[in-house]
Amino acid sequence: MSAMSDDDRRAWAYLAAVAEPPCAPLIALAARYGAVETARMIKARKLPAGNAAVLTATQARCETDSASTDLETAHRRGARLVTPEDDEWPGWALLALDQASTSVRGGGPLALWVRGPANLGDASAVAVGLVGSRAATSYGTHVAGRLASGLADQGASVVSGGAYGIDGAAHRGALATGGRTMAVLACGIDRDYPSGHARLLEEIGDHGLVVSEYPPGTTAAKHRFLTRNRLVAALSAALVVVEAGRRSGAANTAAWARNLGRPLGAVPGPITSAMSVGCHQMIADGQAALVIDAPSVLALVEASGHDNFVRSPATPIDGLPPDQFEVIEALPAHGGLRVEEIAFSAGKPVAAVLTALAVLEVKGLVDGSSGVWRLAESW
Repeated sequence: MSAMSDDDRRAWAYLAAVAEPPCAPLIALAARYGAVETARMIKARKLPAGNAAVLTATQARCETDSASTDLETAHRRGARLVTPEDDEWPGWALLALDQASTSVRGGGPLALWVRGPANLGDASAVAVGLVGSRAATSYGTHVAGRLASGLADQGASVVSGGAYGIDGAAHRGALATGGRTMAVLACGIDRDYPSGHARLLEEIGDHGLVVSEYPPGTTAAKHRFLTRNRLVAALSAALVVVEAGRRSGAANTAAWARNLGRPLGAVPGPITSAMSVGCHQMIADGQAALVIDAPSVLALVEASGHDNFVRSPATPIDGLPPDQFEVIEALPAHGGLRVEEIAFSAGKPVAAVLTALAVLEVKGLVDGSSGVWRLAESW
């Protein structure tokens, strides 16, 4: 990391937690006024004209400054906060996120929490993303491991999301050959998610990189996985889908790759396998190139991207607008929360949370009859 004062580092840590990422208006404000001054203005609730979006995005968390605690927690886990002012910031890889015409979940990260000995900028310079189904078949995990090993042997970093199935096989394949791999999380850098991959994530942190834009202590949530997917695509020079069902989170990452102009490949599987339907569809539609080994994957780096892939809703909440989706995702699986607690977890103003809850209650998705808000039992 480049030399940075403690005040600057704490200001960046505060900004990294004060709004639910990504928050392009906050990033623009910090780029113009610097982290320390931006943090001061947000705490004072006095921002230059034209920054109403920043006031709204930071309203729920502005009075909570956990910067020192977050930095201490990260330090205990051997992690660091990497900002655009640091030498290892992967600015070139992330540039596409700011230039692309993307959805409301677009835009680059304000900062990244990183654990591991590798240089983040170097690791993302020659990197290939390998993603796929959590419910992977033995064929899928075998192929993912073989591809990852071959790519690592050629000096490429293997990027994935640390999940069960294809992600885990890709990480293990790279580590098995002494290569470098990067796990991008949808939770805090201090959390092992999924818990069954605690040992794997520790090994990745020892030899490669564990990366997250979420501050320590942040729990995994479905909208954060979708937000995380854009980083997997952006930090990869090319993306390969090894297995994907008809509805798959890997398809969302593939759509990000095409949005960002990243070459996209897909591995064919048995025609009888439900876990290869998504890959076959991408290949048939011309959205992805057919790849079978490391050389064919590396050849993708010079290829072009394609149009967006539209992912079909799989559950009643998948098709919700972002404001409602993020509010319902803040509710626990069991028990209830007060409105103020939901606002803090979702990073939204109380008024916006109340509006979303009212609509969600009409839809039968939440229940506030007991004085606290909980998920409805009907779905």
